[in-house]
Amino acid sequence: MMQKFSKAAAVAAAAALALTACGAEADASGPENGDRKDLTIAVFNGWDEGIAASELWKAVLKEKGYDVELEYADPAPVYAGLASGDYDLSLDTWLPITHASYLEEYGEEMVDLGTWNEDAKLTIAVNEDAPVDSLEELAENADLFGNRLVGIEPGAGLTEATSNEVIPGYGLEGMEYLTSSTPAMLSELKSATTNGENIAVTLWRPHWAYDAFPIKDLADPKGTLGEAEGIHSFASKAFEEDFPVLAAWIRDFTMDSETLFSLENAMFNTEGGNNDYSDAVEAWIEENRDYVDSLTQE
Repeated sequence: MMQKFSKAAAVAAAAALALTACGAEADASGPENGDRKDLTIAVFNGWDEGIAASELWKAVLKEKGYDVELEYADPAPVYAGLASGDYDLSLDTWLPITHASYLEEYGEEMVDLGTWNEDAKLTIAVNEDAPVDSLEELAENADLFGNRLVGIEPGAGLTEATSNEVIPGYGLEGMEYLTSSTPAMLSELKSATTNGENIAVTLWRPHWAYDAFPIKDLADPKGTLGEAEGIHSFASKAFEEDFPVLAAWIRDFTMDSETLFSLENAMFNTEGGNNDYSDAVEAWIEENRDYVDSLTQE
């Protein structure tokens, strides 16, 4: 911890000295650490962990005097925007597999600010008290789950991996594989866990369902769903020059899965599908103030 705090303090001190040498004064309405005030964070459409992390940093940096704008887009235009400098930062790059092709195309025009979560992966989950712990046990116990595996959207990468790798890999052809939508899957998961019934669903980490429902992942000894990936923060090439203190904070940023599940649950597990997360994020910040304050400790 001392190393983290001293690093940020050193960067802040250097920025302050630079301002003094130039005879400049910090904008009283903005950050007083030498960073540029205006910041644009690019967020992938529909990627909850990136939305959660971005909304959290927006609220944290607002407290520090930054003016933060979140812009939502699909991955391809996000990486193009980071490479061109139209976006300053994005917090949701999955490596070494999911977004590798974008790094091959744009990597030289961006800066990797490090990994903040190392547990991003596709899963098959069951209720916590289910009588199986591994996918190797599922076929012979399929009747205990109503011979059903509940999936998400038919066109999802998780659906493809389940159909092409998991089902033939573990002999699950006898189970009915139901695909419709993520909300439909979550509705069935909520109903089954509330009623004490067994259920098997396709899922992924990080997801707020791990905080909301008593569930566990089935072991995948054959690796049909791939290994866990890291979630990285990537920035424009000018980011560290424009935001020296913030760059140090982002490099030191980590959020374990349990903390992330909690934030996602507070934001997304609500009635009505409200996309204004400010109140939920502010409430979560107050409940997790020690953690939040550590993100910008100098």
